[in-house]
Amino acid sequence: MKKNLLLTAVMLVTLTGCDYLPFGYTEVGDVVKNPARFQGKEIKVKGTVSDAVKIPFVEMKLYTIKGEGGELTVLTDGPLPAADQQIAIRATVDSMAIIDGEIIGLKLKEIKRL
Repeated sequence: MKKNLLLTAVMLVTLTGCDYLPFGYTEVGDVVKNPARFQGKEIKVKGTVSDAVKIPFVEMKLYTIKGEGGELTVLTDGPLPAADQQIAIRATVDSMAIIDGEIIGLKLKEIKRL
């Protein structure tokens, strides 16, 4: 009985902490080089924030995350992060269109900051 309870507790702690483990991240450059592979998928990325912008009247907030091999635009509903801040996020890969295999308007939609 105690063994089952302990095993259950360990599994719950492991599952709730999965986002915060230091592995399982996708390189920004991998998404930039092969965006069709990630289209519509949920990924974790980390990098350095540059260019944070809030567009008035439409309540759009976005920032750029620079990582190994490239940079991506991130749309967020949360507060904008500070420039030069190291950040890790869980996000969905999206684009405006795919024409002849070319991705137009590649971006990430932030789900959660880690």
